Amino acid sequence: MLQVKTPECVHFGNRLRELRKQRGFSQEGFADHAEVHRTYLGGLERGERNPTLTVMVKIARAMGVPLSKLVQGVEAGK
Repeated sequence: MLQVKTPECVHFGNRLRELRKQRGFSQEGFADHAEVHRTYLGGLERGERNPTLTVMVKIARAMGVPLSKLVQGVEAGK
């Protein structure tokens, strides 16, 4: 299946990966902590998935950051 990567999803994925690594989580460890599937998390980090608001909130809570920090720069297209 062909997946189109939007600039917003790619930026979100890069930000997600950056914050996850800063906190010392492996992809698998963080997926468990955030209660999302590891392959889904990988797809998010690669910009191949478009997360729902519910998923973004779960991820932000699991990281202990406000949602605004997780999406920082996405809304401006930076």
